[in-house]
Amino acid sequence: LLQLVESGGGSVQAGGSLRLSCAASGYVDNTYYMAWFRQAPGKEREAVASIKVSGDRTYYDDFVKGRFTISRDNVKNTLSLQMNSLKPDDTAKYYCTAGMQRTIRDFGINNQSAYTFWGQGTQVTVSS
Repeated sequence: LLQLVESGGGSVQAGGSLRLSCAASGYVDNTYYMAWFRQAPGKEREAVASIKVSGDRTYYDDFVKGRFTISRDNVKNTLSLQMNSLKPDDTAKYYCTAGMQRTIRDFGINNQSAYTFWGQGTQVTVSS
């Protein structure tokens, strides 16, 4: 069983930066994908960025390209999301998640159904 715990959320003004971290306890296979999703009040959960644990594939949704960077430290077993040039529309609860390659292949890298393990989330609030 893989457990994921997020940290690093908070409140920031537009244009500012935050770095989210996700600590994974348990074995994460190199074929796994890890990702950040977010959910704003009244909206569906949406994919933000994903990375294959082996490091040879990443995905970013269009609204964060050029502003957010996802990275994985396989030694520390952590996942990070560096968020720069934050906008009020980035306000949401951010979730760390992990999924197996076969479910990513079946459902798609930006589909929450592809991911099996989820953290509790960390709140990010961006004020204008």
